Formats: sequence, structure tokens, C-alpha cells
Amino acid sequence: MDTNIPVTSQPRIVIVGCGFAGLRLAKELADAPVQVVVIDRNNYHNFQPLLYQVATGALEADSIAYPIRKIFAAQENFFFRMTSVQNIDTARNIVVTSIGEIRYDHLVLATGSLTNFFGIESIERNAMQIKSIPNALNLRSYLFQNFEKALLKENPEERQALLNVVIVGGGPTGVEIAGSLAEMRKDVLPKDYPELDLKQMEIYLMEAGPAVLGPMSKFAQDKAKRYLDSMNVHVRLNTPVKRFEDCKAYISDTEFIRTENLIWAAGVNGNEVPGLPGEVIARNKCIKVNRWNRVEGQTNVYAIGDVASMVTDEMPRGFPCWRP
Repeated sequence: MDTNIPVTSQPRIVIVGCGFAGLRLAKELADAPVQVVVIDRNNYHNFQPLLYQVATGALEADSIAYPIRKIFAAQENFFFRMTSVQNIDTARNIVVTSIGEIRYDHLVLATGSLTNFFGIESIERNAMQIKSIPNALNLRSYLFQNFEKALLKENPEERQALLNVVIVGGGPTGVEIAGSLAEMRKDVLPKDYPELDLKQMEIYLMEAGPAVLGPMSKFAQDKAKRYLDSMNVHVRLNTPVKRFEDCKAYISDTEFIRTENLIWAAGVNGNEVPGLPGEVIARNKCIKVNRWNRVEGQTNVYAIGDVASMVTDEMPRGFPCWRP
């Protein structure tokens, strides 16, 4: 299939992904003597930090999404194709996509990250995640469907499982969703569900490490913990969730929390693109880059944003995909 991108004498820079990193780079190249081609599987850019508000009904999805073509409407050297990348061929300088091959002079991978389930199949199969607008909308719908089901349950254990929410991962996403759900329980749900005793709704935040917001300052960690405690969120530190099945979030082989609502926010993997040599893929599937964000062993392929792993003396485990 012909992608219909004009062939010019200018170097073509292909950017895969229009998240924060890809968007910023494309805009920075507005006045450069190059052709900028952005590829993304969606035709909109979304503001990921507010996905949790979409998931809890505080915002509508269109409040955090904006059409990519509108963002770049005034940029004459910009071209966009909505497609998914199947492979890159660095020998031929080609990106193979679902709509055909796209040639590049310079390739920039800005594909972001995906949820890391750490190989726990039962959680990957049964848990909800919050990495995209469809994820957030699905989570919102699922929670409210379970509140409706709880109204009909006479068995107290079954009703409690529908009301309990377990959030795994005490990073920014986990803390935000826990706080937002606690506020919703206090201010919104009593009006929408007057027949439910929402004092029975328990919110658990499970963190495998010794503190919430682990990478942040002690001040931020303590302040977040105090806030969650004040909102009656059960914060369980040093407590990994080992599996999730039969409406039970298992903390050990015998200890569990009954819930039908498990939200997984415990880690990410880089969203790698097939075609790069295996030796440039770092832990968590991020791509090894040098201080100029050039992919190791490549002359014209770069990685930026969450998919890039730049190891320095100050950050020996790599930045930003350093998480365990």
C-alpha cells in the first residue's frame, strides 16, 4: 500500500509515537529544513497524567485528548500517518507498518511504555490497567457495573468483593487513583448510590516497597501517605500481590483480599519495536542509548522518552526505565 508521503530532497525524520517526547521533538523541528513524519496507532495525543481522572469520572476522555493533525495544522513540514509499526529494517532504512513501508533518513523511536505484569499470568488476565484512554474508560465502566451488581447481592461476601478495590503499585499512578477513588467514595457515590452502604467500600493500596512514591523525596512520600490515611485508604507497604484469581488478591499462599476490582499500576516495560538487535534491549525492554539518545550501534536511529534507557554515572541503572 502506498503511504502517499511526498518525496522531497530534504532529509526525512520519522518519529514513531506521538506521546510527550515525540510531540515535543516534532514541534521543535518545525523550522528545520527536514521532512517530519509522525507515526502513531491513534490519531490523537492524550495527556496521560490525567487518565486516572477519566477512570474515576472526574473528566471526560475528550478533555485529555487532542487530534494530532490539529496540533500540527500550521507546521508545513509535518506529515502524519495513523498506523501501527510491525518492524524496522535498519539495513534498508525502512519502517514496516500496517499500511506499507516508510523510508527514513533518521528514525526516532518514542513509543513510550507498556504495563509490566512481571510474568504473573493471573494478574495480566484478570486485572484492570490504566495506560490509555480505552483502559481508563473500561475501568470506569467496570467499577460502576460492579456497584450496580452490589445492589442486587444478598450474600455479604459477594457484595463486599464487588465493593472492594485493590490498587497494586504505590507510584504516582497508584497514589492518584487511590486518592481519587477515596474522594469519589466520600463525595460522589453516596449521591449516585443512596441504597449502598458505602462505608463498606474498602480501598487498598498495595506497595511492594517500604514507601509510596518510592523515587520521590521523603517529604512527598510522607505527605502522600498522610493524605491517603486521612481518606481511609488502607496502605499496605512491603506487601506484593502474588496472584489474582477467583475474586481474591493473594498476598501470600493463604492470605488474600476478596475483590472483583484489582487495578494494576505496579510497573512498566518499554514499548520496544521489533527489528533492533537484541543486545540494545535493556532490562524492562527499554532501548539502550548514548548521551545523545542514539541507539547503541546505530548511526541514524534514536530513542527518546520512556522507551530510552540512558545509563550514566549518576543513573547507573538507566533512566527512565530503571524500575525493578
